[in-house]
Formats: sequence, C-alpha cells, structure tokens
Amino acid sequence: MNELDKTMYFGAKPDILEKAKALRKNMTEAENILWEKLKNKQVLNLRFRRQHPIDIFIADFYCHSARLVIELDGGIHYKQKEYDEGRTAEMERFDIQVIRFKNEEIEKNIETVIKRIETTIKHRLKSPPWGI
Repeated sequence: MNELDKTMYFGAKPDILEKAKALRKNMTEAENILWEKLKNKQVLNLRFRRQHPIDIFIADFYCHSARLVIELDGGIHYKQKEYDEGRTAEMERFDIQVIRFKNEEIEKNIETVIKRIETTIKHRLKSPPWGI
C-alpha cells in the first residue's frame, strides 16, 4: 500500500478493509443510484470511493480531495441518531465533513442531491480546513 493510501484510510485495520470490500458487493438501491452519479469523476472531475474505510468506520462514499463523506440514511438511522452523531464527530477529527441524505432524497430527487454535493465540495476546496 503506498503512502497516499495509508493516509486515505486514516489507520483502518485489515478487518475493516475486508468488511468494506464485502459491503461494496451488497450496496442498497439508494447507494447504487448515487454511485451511478459519482463514479468515473462525473462530479467536478473528482474521484469518489464507495464503502470506504476511515479508521474504524466505513463511509458510504468518500472524496479524499475534498475530505468529504456522504452518508445515506435508511430506516435504521432513525433509531441510531446518537451513534451517527458520534461517528460524524469522530470523522471531523480528521477534518472530514460528513453530509447526510435520506434514501428517499436519492431515489426521488437525485439532481438536487448532486447539486448539494457540488456546492459543499466547492466550498471545501475554496478554503480547505486541513491546509493543502
């Protein structure tokens, strides 16, 4: 693994890397819809990764250039709000911003979701908190 890869995973252990690999094979419908819009540098010519390990977590989608995590929330997330807030706080320690979308937003209004992602990225790249 090269040095960039090591920093991109923020210390994720091999078991987390394997779990992420398995999750990529079993994405939800909403994840598949969003992935079709994010893959192949379709958004601002930036690379996104799906089911990407960060420390002990696996982000639904991650753009390392913008240090942006995109999380999709299905029904289970309505019952684990505190866990999600703690997880977001942990990622923020690495100067990673987390934005969340409900599955319904992805399924019914994908273009608005993409616009919000683009706006967030442009703002982050304009003044990156991690210093380039």
